[in-house]
Amino acid sequence: MLRISLKLLAFTLTTSVTRRLPRQDCGSNTGALMKVFNLLTCLVAGTCLLPFAANADPVALTHARLIDGTGKAATSDTTLVIDHGQIVSIGAKPPALGVKTIDLAGKTVMPALVSDHSHVGLVDGMTTASRNYTRATILAALDQYRRYGVLTVTALGLNKSPLFDQLRREQHQGLNPGADLYGVDQGIGAPGGMPPEAMIDKMGHDQISRPRTPIEARRAVDRMADEGTDFVKIWLDDLHTTNPANPPLPLLGASVWQAAIAEAHKRHLRVAVHIHDLDLAHQALAHGADILAHGVRDKPVDDALIAQLKTSGAWYIPTLSLDESTYYFAEHPETLDQTTASGAMPSGLKELIAQEAWRKATLAKPTTEAARAALAMNQRNVLALYRGGVKIGFGTDSGATPLRLPGFAEHRELILLVQAGLTPLQAINLATQKAASLLGLDDRGVLAVGKRADFLIIDGAPDRTISDIDLISQVWQRGTPVSDGLVAKGKTL
Repeated sequence: MLRISLKLLAFTLTTSVTRRLPRQDCGSNTGALMKVFNLLTCLVAGTCLLPFAANADPVALTHARLIDGTGKAATSDTTLVIDHGQIVSIGAKPPALGVKTIDLAGKTVMPALVSDHSHVGLVDGMTTASRNYTRATILAALDQYRRYGVLTVTALGLNKSPLFDQLRREQHQGLNPGADLYGVDQGIGAPGGMPPEAMIDKMGHDQISRPRTPIEARRAVDRMADEGTDFVKIWLDDLHTTNPANPPLPLLGASVWQAAIAEAHKRHLRVAVHIHDLDLAHQALAHGADILAHGVRDKPVDDALIAQLKTSGAWYIPTLSLDESTYYFAEHPETLDQTTASGAMPSGLKELIAQEAWRKATLAKPTTEAARAALAMNQRNVLALYRGGVKIGFGTDSGATPLRLPGFAEHRELILLVQAGLTPLQAINLATQKAASLLGLDDRGVLAVGKRADFLIIDGAPDRTISDIDLISQVWQRGTPVSDGLVAKGKTL
């Protein structure tokens, strides 16, 4: 009877408080509420799984260069004190006597990266298939993200319930190694359209909904809402600009996707819309899209789009590295000798890159020329939108294909943002504070008192040279060192 009563109490607390939260706040609060439920029930049953432990005693990191993630200039000779997974003080004062001290002279500390657009469970080696959607595959990807300093990942669609929902709860609680996990359950695409069936072998209704009518669209949204999705994802792209040699794919009917957006808002869910072209970006925003999940790549953005984004408060995720990934490794076979790149690659990709015939064939494809043009336009547009004061997040579509490598893609994205005209500090701000803000998470993304101690220790200065992001020597998650990052194995502080 006691077990039943405590479980009922935990369930009642969790569900009643969650229902009273604005939907955009659930991402930052549901994890805490679920901890109450799981802690009470597992204590009674005697089956508690302990999350990886935050340091029980305070730790002081001294003499560090500190990038706080807000876009402000780095501060030198800074002491960061961590206690029970949180930052408890930042300043120049030496730590109290008896506090464990780690000297970080010559190193930079910055917030861990946050991805607003990735995928999990789609790729295993060189295959992209529904059968890859397993617990082991997803956890392996989340562990790779962590090694590259990406400690919060948003899997934006093509997920399967209940596995995705279970893993998301577990990652919020820190029960498994790897990045924290948010995202969309299935998402909504056109019958016969995006994302194409050829992209993911045997992709079924449990991985994406393809409604033909407004009623079916509303049902698909309700299904995702009932499963606890963080967002709704809608694909609006016919791939014609990406691959002009092929006939355009079918698009969702306007009444269908507009019904999906209206139902999502009724269920207090924000909607991320996959777009490529400016015209569809305008249409999506005009009918309530909350997030443009890719950059505009067919033509320059106009003042009207800037006004729409600013007036609505919608977010824009450029995903610059998406197009580059289709040809980057063919163009740069030297990545095989670079630990940062090769360490993220499956063996099959290494074998392809080593083949001159594959490299030549890839670079000769008409789609490669289209991808280069799309990247150049995307970079031009993200700079214009940034200067226009638009809210910009950070994502790469990593994990969607074997060429979009988890972790490595996020490092490339930072470099491409700087090549587009942002400063390194501005790019870091998008990938930390702004990316967390898009998710409604105010407990991470910056290094400040009271925030989660999710940060990177870097043997370099990425605020000066953005490629120094590759020089991660240690990753800390919830106040505990969890990875030696990307530097030589065996190197410790």
